[in-house]
Amino acid sequence: MINFKSPIAVFIFLWMVVSGLTANAQSDTAQHTSDRKNALAQQNKPYVILISADGFRWDYAKKYQANNLLDLSKNGVRANSMIPSFPSVTFPNHYSLVTGLYPSHHGLVNNSFLDEKTNERYSMGAKNKVRDGKWYGGTPLWVLAEQQQMNAASMFWVGSEAEIKGLRPSFYYDYNEKIPVAQRIAKVKEWLMMPEDKRPHLITFYLSEPDHAGHSFGPNSEQADHAVKEVDSIIFELTKAVQSTKLPVNYIFVSDHGMTPVDRENPLPTPKMIDTAKYIIASSGTMMDIHAKNKADVKPLYEQLKREEKDYTAYLKSEMPEHLHYSASDDKMNRIGDILLIPTWPKVFSSRKPGAGYHGFDPTVVKDMHATFMAWGPAFKNNLEIPSFENVNIYPLIANILGLTYQEQIDGKFEVLQSILKNN
Repeated sequence: MINFKSPIAVFIFLWMVVSGLTANAQSDTAQHTSDRKNALAQQNKPYVILISADGFRWDYAKKYQANNLLDLSKNGVRANSMIPSFPSVTFPNHYSLVTGLYPSHHGLVNNSFLDEKTNERYSMGAKNKVRDGKWYGGTPLWVLAEQQQMNAASMFWVGSEAEIKGLRPSFYYDYNEKIPVAQRIAKVKEWLMMPEDKRPHLITFYLSEPDHAGHSFGPNSEQADHAVKEVDSIIFELTKAVQSTKLPVNYIFVSDHGMTPVDRENPLPTPKMIDTAKYIIASSGTMMDIHAKNKADVKPLYEQLKREEKDYTAYLKSEMPEHLHYSASDDKMNRIGDILLIPTWPKVFSSRKPGAGYHGFDPTVVKDMHATFMAWGPAFKNNLEIPSFENVNIYPLIANILGLTYQEQIDGKFEVLQSILKNN
């Protein structure tokens, strides 16, 4: 036991505490590496940096004059919008982008959900769940690359911290906003300056704004404007740093979803007939996901909810609209609730005053949910505008650019974006 009456003992104790905190902080921000190498055949392949700015709505670049992005996309391709998968929230859509699968097919059916087989909950805020590969279906792009002896790196992305099919990216960081953006950009440049046998050809790069600004202040706020311009400046600095490597790098700039104002004064309460002794509410907000502990209780609750529905629509999982790809027949891992309540925009379920901005609504009904797509670099045609498309089509596009093959069935189709490439 430490004798706290001794000044020396107190000094030693404090030094141990500070050293421990410093070590933990360093481990939280440390790079994870492997000794894997690019196969000789992969060393002359193109390079792709996949960038996501969370919540960067389809119209934000023009709305808030993100001039760097607008100029860069003039030398490449831009879509009217990119249509997120349902539900239009962060974790499902980031993982759809890198697997080519709808959320019901890859398993991340929401930011938080219940797995009925194991009775375990997944939450994007639970580090032990986020880093556990058992939650993730499909083959993420970095796993596909590593399987074919092409090194990949991740400066944050959903799923990149987990071992999936026995692999993680050769170089990656655990998600930590404490790492300054300048340091993240410097690391990308450092990766691209590695020897050819180690240099990653696929890099993912995630930014958490303008999502935070949109939630807190709304998509039409000065704060959203500032956040968009901040992202625009970061992209400029990133491209400037990468340009100095003189490598033929292709950039794909996307977002996971958009953002919309909601009715803050009249949130929808949880319907009183939902008895929490009988039912589990796995998520709420822009979709209430209800699991019955006894499946015999599903139909009675559903019928009562349908009789009293107001400002929301109640669905049985088996009767969800086909275009959402979120029904019982789609639910590969049995993680979607038995009953789903979809509020009518701009309503949301909340027990307190909601935030100023939300996402998660059906993107075919609320266009504010649509995301951004821009791409530029040697693989892409110049000054091309294309119609809106679903985000699952990003996966086969990147696989084609990198010369990667895949055998698994995915929801995305290469034909959708084939025409934006110079060699097609």
